[in-house]
Amino acid sequence: MTVNLLATVDLGSNSFRLLIGKINSDGTIVPLDQIKETVRLASGLDAKNNLTKESQLFALEVLTRFSERLSNFKKSQVRVVGTSTLRVANNAAEFITIANKALGFPIEVISGKEEARLIYIGAMHSLAYTTEKRLVIDIGGGSTEFIIGEGYEPQIMESVTIGCVSYTGRYFTDGQLTEANFNNAIYAARSKIQSMEHLFAEHDWLLAIGTSGTAKTLYDMCVENGLSTQISYDGMLQLKKKLIRAKSIKNIAITGIKDDRRAVIAGGLSIMLAIFEELGIREMTIADGSLREGVMYDLMGRKSDSDLREVTVVDLKKRYGLDIVQGERVANLAVYMQSQLIRPEKTNHENRKLLIWACELYEIGLTISHNDYHKHGAYILQNSDLAGFSKPEQTIIAELVKAHRGSVSKIFLKLRKMYRDKIKMGVVFALISFRLSVILNRGRKDFNFIEVLKVDNVSKSGFSLLMSKEWLTNNPLTLFSLNEEIAQWLPFGYTVKLIGVKEDN
Repeated sequence: MTVNLLATVDLGSNSFRLLIGKINSDGTIVPLDQIKETVRLASGLDAKNNLTKESQLFALEVLTRFSERLSNFKKSQVRVVGTSTLRVANNAAEFITIANKALGFPIEVISGKEEARLIYIGAMHSLAYTTEKRLVIDIGGGSTEFIIGEGYEPQIMESVTIGCVSYTGRYFTDGQLTEANFNNAIYAARSKIQSMEHLFAEHDWLLAIGTSGTAKTLYDMCVENGLSTQISYDGMLQLKKKLIRAKSIKNIAITGIKDDRRAVIAGGLSIMLAIFEELGIREMTIADGSLREGVMYDLMGRKSDSDLREVTVVDLKKRYGLDIVQGERVANLAVYMQSQLIRPEKTNHENRKLLIWACELYEIGLTISHNDYHKHGAYILQNSDLAGFSKPEQTIIAELVKAHRGSVSKIFLKLRKMYRDKIKMGVVFALISFRLSVILNRGRKDFNFIEVLKVDNVSKSGFSLLMSKEWLTNNPLTLFSLNEEIAQWLPFGYTVKLIGVKEDN
């Protein structure tokens, strides 16, 4: 039985990790099973920033093994996230399409800031709760996340493209461990950190915390070699000397380092030294929790009423001064129509949430300009850091907002590209519901849409829209716009028959 279980998969640039946990009655999660496979996806990027066939095949083998362990889980119990390498690889989309089938669950590529937020949540749930301000740092294979927060609330989040895999490959050519190579790697990392260090160096955080493989390895090396009781700056300088004496990565024989970390520790140590130097850190403790635990706690939140995405949408509405009542009008009518077009058993409730949020945010582009405001809105939503939302979810909301008005032919070109010419009926009907709701609510006045309209004769190629003759007569401009909208869908095989009826019918 997996009823009280959740699973998360972290597709990192160095390792792929699977975590299965049990939800306790007090809201805590107990890990039941953990699987880690070293993949080094970041090393699989070629000169053109494409994942090589070899790296893809190896990654797919790992995902196939993970799929066996997840065979009894429902989609609502599993969340899979991709990080730095999948954010930057030019052919990531093609790989993800195949990887989704191998794993059996959809992969979400999350932004750097979303990764930082989830890392912080995971780290804080593995430590004793406190409201004191903390700095959390996670050195991954392709990026490093920096977060300052209080309690369970992250406040400042940044992601920098420096990672143990990428830096080892770039600055320690042929595995050579020299003073010059270390210095080049440290200076390169420091220059990257300098662009955002003002956000972190000036804040009165009381404790620095490291998470994930690099931090844990450096901690073990410092402690087991008697250099310090934490990760310390002086201890890391001693580790650097030990590595230089080894001359080559293949010769590393230092207590506290595991075989799978030996190949990337030079880059990881260089980045951590750069962080300590730039932010003035002397010592750092570690936390067991990180991204995968954060994803799991976030997934548990999505299963309850505490969905962070809802908080983000509310914040957006306040920040951009949106007409909240109008957004709700459009959302309510769009959902009403969609519920009549799609049978309850076929309804994807997560996609319905995205439709509602798109309706509530559809006028966000007006803060830039009234002309092409739907395009401005899509740009804002696509390029903002939306806490709780994965990159695909952001894209869906942005594209919905962009598609709520304008040319249907352009929308279909985009849909065909997004869905590889396999556009689902539910997607089209959601769009039609959204667009018709915007038209019917242009007057920005409440009306009893349940009495005014209903949907009938639904098929894969369209439906009948039965509307009050009296209402249509009293709203001639809306009637004109409805007919124009209906005409746009005809060339693409979707027929909406507008039929005027008496209200008592």
